[in-house]
Amino acid sequence: MNYIPNTDADRALMLEVVGAKSTAELFRDVPEPHRFPALDLPPALSEMEVLDELNALANENDDLQNLACFLGAGAYCHFVPSVVDFILHRSEFFTAYTPYQPEISQGTLQAHYEYQSMICALTGMEVSNVSHYDGATAVAEAVIMALQVGRGKRNKVILSPTLNPQYREVVRTYTQGMSLDLAGDDALADLLTEPTGARSETGPSALLDALAALLDKQTACVIVQNPDFLGRLYTPAEMQALADKTHAAGAQLVVSVDPISLGLFVPPGQYGADVVTGEGQPMGNGISFGGPYLGFFAMKSADVRRSAGRIVGQTVDADGKRGYVLTLSTREQHIRREKASSNICTNQALNALAAAIYMAAMGKYGLRTVAELSYHKAHYAADLIGKLSGYDVVSRGPFFKEFVVRCPRPVAFINENLLDRYGMIGGYDLGGDYPGLKDHMLVCVTEMNSRMQIELLAEALGEIAGMNPDRYDGDEEVASV
Repeated sequence: MNYIPNTDADRALMLEVVGAKSTAELFRDVPEPHRFPALDLPPALSEMEVLDELNALANENDDLQNLACFLGAGAYCHFVPSVVDFILHRSEFFTAYTPYQPEISQGTLQAHYEYQSMICALTGMEVSNVSHYDGATAVAEAVIMALQVGRGKRNKVILSPTLNPQYREVVRTYTQGMSLDLAGDDALADLLTEPTGARSETGPSALLDALAALLDKQTACVIVQNPDFLGRLYTPAEMQALADKTHAAGAQLVVSVDPISLGLFVPPGQYGADVVTGEGQPMGNGISFGGPYLGFFAMKSADVRRSAGRIVGQTVDADGKRGYVLTLSTREQHIRREKASSNICTNQALNALAAAIYMAAMGKYGLRTVAELSYHKAHYAADLIGKLSGYDVVSRGPFFKEFVVRCPRPVAFINENLLDRYGMIGGYDLGGDYPGLKDHMLVCVTEMNSRMQIELLAEALGEIAGMNPDRYDGDEEVASV
């Protein structure tokens, strides 16, 4: 529907002001032969015909509605209840921006407050902000906060090599030019390579001990992921030991977590974490070609004024009625300016709202069910794959929903065949991030994967193991089977 807000009188007045007699005169600088060029367009289509054409094009794409997905590595295929989109797409939420004026933003502010409350309950922390851009920037902001907590006197940041590689890249981007000593992820990467018969010496606990050995008086924070990028779980006792050593050195412990795992396992707030971050995408947000996502960020109340992002609080108005306000906002465009703790200009409010709806709809028992299903299905898949000739499940110790498999063929070759021949999206090729894990695949299983899909994956992997990559020639190889 066309909407033209200007009346004839409005247009006449504007033309008079600019000294033109008609709208056509506004284009007098364009040579007349070029003002209305003939366009060689196909015949017009009706709306119905256009939709048919677009649907035909869309159906040529592969999507997770029609393909089984075993790819994780930071973006996960979890079920999104229909109530999430139903509430999320209400116009008062869908068009809302920054709630600068609380008197007209109570709905948005309350939604933010509820999100914060549930993130605190989930992580076991005291305070949460209303999200960052994604899990990677949340980790980077935790580094900035730790530096401020150390009052600029500490310049060393210890990164676990099993922290998501993209998160580590973002940390380096955020802190370039700050003369920081970023340690751990390069020096300890060799611990991820599994020597024959040396599993006990190179397991997850050995990695935490190696990180603790890097602590000194210059350390601002230690950052670990639990479950880590390889899917491995660290026990609460192991994490508490690292927290104690970190605090003894005067540093902060930052833990990046999968929020779904917290439906089943001990939250970081109970084993000494000072900051808990993570990617909120698994909670009610679809994969959506890689974004937008949201990074959740929870901390201890003592450090709240050194944190980034915004925090919504609950109060009462002049009549004693409950109300919500923007309690803290540290962006540089506000009154703090050069004293701001962040240059974040907005948060992922709509994605955070989706996460809040998801958490409220699922509840603690629903979230636990999702975590349990993911855990048991992943272990069932690992058991089947571990029995295949040529494959070896090398994940050491407990894991959640992801595990590492050493493959008899290049991972790219396996994934190509899984997609082309079996309609499956395979796991993540770890060789690109960890040279010592060449031909290793990170497999992810969630509640969305049925028993039939898991068994078909194992069957497909067994068949692909017998194929010769050097002789593979696309359709010719398919035809020979």
